Amino acid sequence: MGFFDYPFVAVEDGREGDSRRFPRHQEVLRYLEDFARDFEVLEVVRFRTEVVRVEMEEEGKWAVRWRRVAAGEDGGGEITGGGEDQVEEEEEEEIYDGVVVCNGHYTEPRLAAIPGIDIWPGKQMHSHNYRVPEPFRDQVVVIIGSAASAVDISNEIAQFAKEVHVASRSDTEGTPKRQPGYGNLWLHSMIESTHEDGTVVFQDGSSTHVDVIMHCTGYKYHFPFLQTHGIVTVDDNRVGPLYKHVFPPALVPYLSFIGIPWKVAPFPLVELQSKWVAAVLSGRVSLPTRKVMMEDVDAFYKELETAGYPKRYTHIMTNYQYEYIDWLANECGYPPTEEWRKLMYKATSKNRKERPGSYRDEWDDDHLVAQAHEYFKRFFK
Repeated sequence: MGFFDYPFVAVEDGREGDSRRFPRHQEVLRYLEDFARDFEVLEVVRFRTEVVRVEMEEEGKWAVRWRRVAAGEDGGGEITGGGEDQVEEEEEEEIYDGVVVCNGHYTEPRLAAIPGIDIWPGKQMHSHNYRVPEPFRDQVVVIIGSAASAVDISNEIAQFAKEVHVASRSDTEGTPKRQPGYGNLWLHSMIESTHEDGTVVFQDGSSTHVDVIMHCTGYKYHFPFLQTHGIVTVDDNRVGPLYKHVFPPALVPYLSFIGIPWKVAPFPLVELQSKWVAAVLSGRVSLPTRKVMMEDVDAFYKELETAGYPKRYTHIMTNYQYEYIDWLANECGYPPTEEWRKLMYKATSKNRKERPGSYRDEWDDDHLVAQAHEYFKRFFK
């Protein structure tokens, strides 16, 4: 799902593209490149620039230290790049009134803790490094996780691997379950232990000799450049304290974070977060007092604790992302999200669970797709 006023749809512009409802990543990149071009974003971006350090100088002032890097041997375009970057210049420093952290959270893999893994002789990898299924031909593979990456990768690898065993925290009882439509794909409880002879033992009591363990276990929030003197921390993947996942109360409005929530439709969410931050920085929108914001954060943490959620789930928004998005919209003076968007996201999530291997090609919400295309017509007149 694209930005609110820039629909993510197939456009007849003479270029060869992927017009499917669930296109490949190349089409997503092209959408973002088109957006950047049409709104002249590229003119205000310093490419090949690494931020080395961001540190508070005084209230309302931030020292940003950066350095230029040269493109790797593979070359590459302005946006995509390629190859290994090389440092080209000495570091420089500039002073700014505010900093918005938008460095994403899909680069620092989070690995599961597995008893005995130090002596287990097989290969480990993270889904971040997965590309194609062919290298797993005739191997026995364990995939840890049960979210989108684990589902997609296990389905692909099962076409080549000898066996695929999915280990999931959410499957805590019973014996291994062979997955419908596959003769070599099983769902297990989590791994109990690994051993020097290559054996992996699951909590359901079963075991097998395994060649590869793939961690589809998400990512860690990582801000190695950011120095806040302990005001903002990452504790078991909770970035905090953050008011509404964006503003640290003690540092408002000079520091903010965009894109922290996950298990969401990211583009509309980060669009409204960005508009909220821009409105606050410009003075058009006021924040509550720091005391009120901190009380809100504490109440949210208490709610999570009471519900039994660990800290690492603080920023999951599966069940309330549109409530959050509509709150942001109201703060910025925008209307709430269209109902068809909410229903389409809900229908797609349900369809993915019911048809994990074919949800990209089969669905039951054509009426919502029709509503979306009717709505998008206003942007193509």
